[in-house]
Amino acid sequence: MATTVVMPQLGNTVESCLVTAWHVTVGDTVEASTVLCDIETDKSTMDVPAGLAGTVLALLVEEGDDVPVKSPIAIIGDPGETIDAPTAPAAQEAPASGEAAAQGAPVTPSGPAAAVETPRASTEAPAASAQAPTASAQAPTAGGADAPASPRAKATAAAAGISVQAAGAGTGPHGRIIERDVQTAIAAGPGLTAGARGADAYTPGQTGTGIGGRVTTADLATVAAPAQPQPSPVAAPSVPEGSVTEGGVTETPLKGIRKLIADRMRESLAVSAQLSYDMSASAEALLALRARLKGTDPSLGLTVVTIGDLIGLVTAKVVREYPSLNAHLVDGVLRSYRDVHLGMAVDTPRGLMVPTIRNSAAMGLREFSATTKDLAGQCQEGRISPDLLAGATFTVSNLGSFGITSFTPIVNQPQTGILGINAIVPAATIDQDGGFGVERRISFSLTADHQVVDGADAARFLRDLTTAIASVDLFLMA
Repeated sequence: MATTVVMPQLGNTVESCLVTAWHVTVGDTVEASTVLCDIETDKSTMDVPAGLAGTVLALLVEEGDDVPVKSPIAIIGDPGETIDAPTAPAAQEAPASGEAAAQGAPVTPSGPAAAVETPRASTEAPAASAQAPTASAQAPTAGGADAPASPRAKATAAAAGISVQAAGAGTGPHGRIIERDVQTAIAAGPGLTAGARGADAYTPGQTGTGIGGRVTTADLATVAAPAQPQPSPVAAPSVPEGSVTEGGVTETPLKGIRKLIADRMRESLAVSAQLSYDMSASAEALLALRARLKGTDPSLGLTVVTIGDLIGLVTAKVVREYPSLNAHLVDGVLRSYRDVHLGMAVDTPRGLMVPTIRNSAAMGLREFSATTKDLAGQCQEGRISPDLLAGATFTVSNLGSFGITSFTPIVNQPQTGILGINAIVPAATIDQDGGFGVERRISFSLTADHQVVDGADAARFLRDLTTAIASVDLFLMA
């Protein structure tokens, strides 16, 4: 009997996945462990196993499609079996718990959680996922005060200055408004002026009297005013990936994780008041401790400890004493955390990833170092679980190895601070007798959300951090 394979849900916050490559074609024979395709979230790449043995009867999405979770992507059955393949997976919704019980529990294969659903109908009837949805699925909740919305949809709407309900009817499971709905609403019109942001009366596509057709507060207040004529939409020319235009210019559309990084960086600056601070410390004790560790017995596991490991562990222990920095700011509420879950920026071939070192302040040096290397390795391979890329309460970003002496890191929302680690450079010194000398120093760039972190608190944090770094061997012994 034909079985529908659906897009797995990789983590609680993942709404859709990008199909990056199919490894099978229609007619191929597969086993339960056979990888059907590679999928990409905003955080990692995963394999989707078949989950059962059989023949591939249909592939329902194309490479490059952004498919909502739990939507059909393939059908597997017996050779020659006749099926009616589901269409338009973007419109499919996950069945309610009652429907799932009626259809039979999904079969979960080993490996990453790919979901497989078994249709109720025989081979002559359409598969269950191809049947007409239930009444609740046919009529998604219309946009309104009570329409449910995902956290990412809310964040995107807040960054654009519109009400999330302006997205109208949601296309997520059971009518939920998801990020894609908000992005569609934003793209439908010129937007609002700064003064009109947050207004519920705004309708996507509405034009106003502001610059570029933006809607002003006066436009929203004048209910009886005649509607402004809307310009005819002009379809943007399709730009093939990596296409070379006249003059040798290569045009590559942003997509996948690169687009997500771009969106999140822009949104972060739009919803927070970010201010940066710089301070330096003597790096002599740091370098001396690293040299001693490198010469220890390899069985102790300390020879691989890096400068970044030392600074990361010190940072976790120091930020624990600053509740406004070890925190999340969500919907006007500051949530300070007792434990430090340190985010660590990692450069990968696919773009920036930030895995989380949980309970980092409570770790010893060897455990901290081993954890950072394990997480960085998983990021480099593109196989890290999305759950390991969430939940950080403070982040560090190390550009010192590139020779950067100062930069302005962008806060990773909803966090309130991020620390930039800069290069170690020689600096002139003057001793008590007026003699000149040279000392190696390291600087730090802290960016904090000034909505909740005052300048004095940011300065105290950097003062305590640089003091600890200057005597790092003693600090880690405490």
